[in-house]
Amino acid sequence: MNERPHRVVTTEDLHLACEEHGPADGRPLLLLHGWPDSAGAWDAVAPPCAAAGWRVIVPHLRGFGSTRFRDPSAPRTAQMTTMACDALQLLDGLGIERATVVGHDWGARIAYVLAALWPKRVERLVTVSVPYQTGIPSGAEMNYRQGHAYWYQWFFASDRGREALQGNRRELCRYLWRTWAPGWNFSEAEFEATAAAWDNPDWVEITLHSYRVRWGNAPQDPRFAELEARLKKHPIIEMPTVQLHGADDGASLADAATAEEQAKSFAGGFRREILPGVGHFVPRERPGAILNAIASSRG
Repeated sequence: MNERPHRVVTTEDLHLACEEHGPADGRPLLLLHGWPDSAGAWDAVAPPCAAAGWRVIVPHLRGFGSTRFRDPSAPRTAQMTTMACDALQLLDGLGIERATVVGHDWGARIAYVLAALWPKRVERLVTVSVPYQTGIPSGAEMNYRQGHAYWYQWFFASDRGREALQGNRRELCRYLWRTWAPGWNFSEAEFEATAAAWDNPDWVEITLHSYRVRWGNAPQDPRFAELEARLKKHPIIEMPTVQLHGADDGASLADAATAEEQAKSFAGGFRREILPGVGHFVPRERPGAILNAIASSRG
């Protein structure tokens, strides 16, 4: 695996790799990538933000890139409260009390957890491609169009899904990239550079647990039971938030949540923007929209 330049911060579970850009005394900006993606998702976002004076932090999420577990025998759990604690401990390790947080896909889910459970640590929030949703309780009405788009999550609940992730992850994820962002002509070089992050020895188990636990098909990490109980109450998010969504997103459908529905969960100011002609990978397809959202959130 070709390693991107990074530093390592030791957390409770991880030797957590992160990339840094900009002045050490700049205003902190935490960029959280998604699945199946990598820290490289922010390559068109981080340098301009650094040039504008931000201290930019780009972690490799657990199971991705150069991040490694400290204990080889530790369970490879990946519910969003667990990953939010990774991010929180990263900020602690870097001496950062409060940051603007930008998250895409899994990163957006992590960002919502941070904002909901630790509001004093998040100054402003930009979330991309995923609405604020703390769970789909058993028996709740299903949006079947969205359920159809989530086919891969049902697939990962099966042994065949594990086999595909283990033995054919590049072809599977290449298919997802193409169908989730139908108008984006990504290069093979960009895809392969990203796919290197999925050669992490824990990527398959992290992927499987994250999607299986989401639907109740895997046990939660008991260390985070109290946080999960708090999150289940769907806390109101208090800080200013910009939510971006590609109109052509084939994974998380733009019309599966409305601005009016989402606005009820935000008390500090909320704006939702649908980006025409853009699919799921907004940081790569339309980085300018991310930069504008960050600039507008600066206050």
